[in-house]
Amino acid sequence: MKLLIQKRQSQSALFNLMTPLLCLVLALIVVALFLVMAGVNPFAAYRDVGIEALGSAYGLSETLVQATPLIFTGLGVMLAFRMQLWNIGAEGQLYMGALGATWVALFSGITSTWLMIPMMMIMAMILGGIWAAIAGALKARYRVNEVIITLLLNYIAAGIVKYLVYGGWRDPKGYGFPQTADFPPNAILSTYFDTRLHSGFWISLVLAAILWVFTEKTVWGYELRVIGNNPRAAQYAGMNIQSKTIFVMFLSGALAALAGFAQVSGVVTRLQDNISPGYGFTAVIVAWLARRSAAGVVIVSFFFGIVYVGGDALKITYKLPESFINVFQGMLLFFLLASEYFVNHRITLVREPKTPVAV
Repeated sequence: MKLLIQKRQSQSALFNLMTPLLCLVLALIVVALFLVMAGVNPFAAYRDVGIEALGSAYGLSETLVQATPLIFTGLGVMLAFRMQLWNIGAEGQLYMGALGATWVALFSGITSTWLMIPMMMIMAMILGGIWAAIAGALKARYRVNEVIITLLLNYIAAGIVKYLVYGGWRDPKGYGFPQTADFPPNAILSTYFDTRLHSGFWISLVLAAILWVFTEKTVWGYELRVIGNNPRAAQYAGMNIQSKTIFVMFLSGALAALAGFAQVSGVVTRLQDNISPGYGFTAVIVAWLARRSAAGVVIVSFFFGIVYVGGDALKITYKLPESFINVFQGMLLFFLLASEYFVNHRITLVREPKTPVAV
């Protein structure tokens, strides 16, 4: 007997829907075993996660707040993925976006809210776009692996922000904490319903809709798919692969950088160390599970918003350590990624023919 792995030629819509749901149930069962070993009733824990994330207006708003940076970074990563460009640097692009938005908020001297917010967004997009375009240019000109470059740039960007908040940008009235001064009121996004839900969420939805139209309904989006699937055919068709590589990476970084803008302008209202718990890295999983679809990014980001808020609920209510929350989130990621594999591949058990024995 042996296992035979074959790529599926087609899948039904029901199969595509049920496979990830089944893997999600399996993940919850495995996590439930860990909860039992930790002395926690898994049914009560899951109930509390649902109530905390979705059971009230405030809980739902916190889920949307957590989903907002994932939508921005997920859209950026998704766009690069459509052209088979593996942008693993959304975390660093987020930090560069936060840095650019902070510079405008604190040092530009702009007094008009209607001018301040757009300029913060533009500066964030420029810095984040340039940060990603570095890898795009090296990829286009010298064929340097963009995975390595974008990954290393993450740590450089975080180091730059750390240097500034511990150094020249540190608030002298901040009691020594590594953070800048508070943003002026005209640099802070509006919030809604007496919650932390801010305008960045609505901006992310608008961008997702625009990106869906451009990637699914335009010639430009078709060219991205052609270049990603068959660069040789795209080159014969007259498409400029080098310029598109740099531009798409720039746009990918610019979108991811808006997550940094949303965090500093809508959530913390200042720049500080560790403004992201890893949104940029989670965005890689979001874009993959969304199957490189802008609409899918919004849906998957909302799910991960529930995971983030629910993880915090487990930590606070049941006094579980941070490591357990990481296990909880990691198991969900592992099984969801496994579902993606089983959607595209068939595993069958094949009986090997018996070899005749010579007498």
